[in-house]
Amino acid sequence: MADDIIQKIKDSGLLGRGGAGFLAGLKWEVVKNSPTNERGKKYIVCNASEGEPDVFKDKFILENHLSEIINGIKIALDTFENSFAYIYLNKNYYKKLNRKIRKAIGNLPIALFEKPKGYIAGEETSVLEVIEGKRSEPRIKPPFPIQSGLWGCPTLINNVETFYHISKILKGEYKNTCFYCVSGKAKNPGVFELPETSTIEEILKETRNTPDFNFFLQVGGGASGEIILPDELNQKIKGLGSIIIFDKNKTDFFVLMKKWAEFFIQGNCDKCVPCREGVYRINEMLKTGQINKETLQDIFFVLEKTSFCALGRGAMSPFKTLITKLL
Repeated sequence: MADDIIQKIKDSGLLGRGGAGFLAGLKWEVVKNSPTNERGKKYIVCNASEGEPDVFKDKFILENHLSEIINGIKIALDTFENSFAYIYLNKNYYKKLNRKIRKAIGNLPIALFEKPKGYIAGEETSVLEVIEGKRSEPRIKPPFPIQSGLWGCPTLINNVETFYHISKILKGEYKNTCFYCVSGKAKNPGVFELPETSTIEEILKETRNTPDFNFFLQVGGGASGEIILPDELNQKIKGLGSIIIFDKNKTDFFVLMKKWAEFFIQGNCDKCVPCREGVYRINEMLKTGQINKETLQDIFFVLEKTSFCALGRGAMSPFKTLITKLL
């Protein structure tokens, strides 16, 4: 039965919807085949830590498709023997939805866990540290959570949307879709389920959000997303399923970059020097209103190549693409 479930997920070609785009079926297969330690357990984490500005697709799915999420987690519980699950919730989502979610869980071996403050607390290995009662900072990989996660046990960590699609796959209702949130200066803001093959241009058109003014976009994250110009719309979204629309004529680029810098300064764990010092130096440069592009390129290189986790690497993208394309 478990092998049949995993094979159906593999056959669907489903990619995880948390941003990394790893094959979901392969991840499930590794967890199933990984030996347990003396605890003899396997764990499942539904990561609902969504925390980037103006990104809210997971919130929409929790509010509108909760039964599918719970069913997706139940499928995982049925797939892995002697398993236990956590739903790791963004602090604001926890306050708003915890009663509704507890009711939907019923008697299933699923616990809710409230994410602490800090963007880094949503990084997958930081999630493990927090649930274990430790400081929210990332772990060294390898070992990867699928082999050694919570308390050293094989642990499946999937995004809210991934569990939604798992449920659809096992019901025979999966249609190779993704959820996209469109915000900012959008005519019709919201969350939309569209084919995963959709380009940015198609998403804007299908959601009636094609701007009729001089615009640019931030795509794939509300802080870590890259800047996309009007002549670059014929591509798929990388990262998170989000599009933020900006009016180019009414946007102060320095104010926008300061917003990103403050977000990353508040959200990082201070564990590694490249991320901590790199973002700090970018912020200090922005305060002066003077951009030294040569120095910034050095900072971007260090962030991308030597940051301990994905936060530092993600922090580089918005600054680099905005400065390259708009300044």
